[in-house]
Amino acid sequence: MGQFDWTPDEYLERIRSEIPCYDELQEQAIAAIPFPPARVLELGMGTGETTHRLIEAYPDAWVVGLDASPDMVFRARKTYDDVQLARMEDPLPDGPWDLVISVLSVNDLTDEKKQALFRRVKAHSRSLVIGDAFENDDLGKLVEWCQGEVTWQADDLAVVCATY
Repeated sequence: MGQFDWTPDEYLERIRSEIPCYDELQEQAIAAIPFPPARVLELGMGTGETTHRLIEAYPDAWVVGLDASPDMVFRARKTYDDVQLARMEDPLPDGPWDLVISVLSVNDLTDEKKQALFRRVKAHSRSLVIGDAFENDDLGKLVEWCQGEVTWQADDLAVVCATY
């Protein structure tokens, strides 16, 4: 999946047409969470779909969301208390985090930026869950870089979980 000009009001409809297994990917990302998290950092929060599902599964979790799109941040702030305008390449908010989660956002980064992100996550987090679309050997590289394992896979979609 490449860069798209997603607007908050059209996001779910467009993503579901682009990625038919979108809802299953979301469900499997939440299912991969290794323990009930108290403090969560979501990278690429978008409209808050992953956060909504996470809080449904873990009502006591506090989620801080990051997104680089001002429109998405504005939309997510209508529902969630702590949403910040930031890029994944920026320093992460102060941890420690029980969980860092990202669905359909990390693969927009270059390989070098992914590796740097995983180093920062590992230093400040107990676990990482990534759900994304992968091409060629990208999944194998991501698993190696984050020291995780694939917990679910369908076509070019996969969920990777790492516990530190």
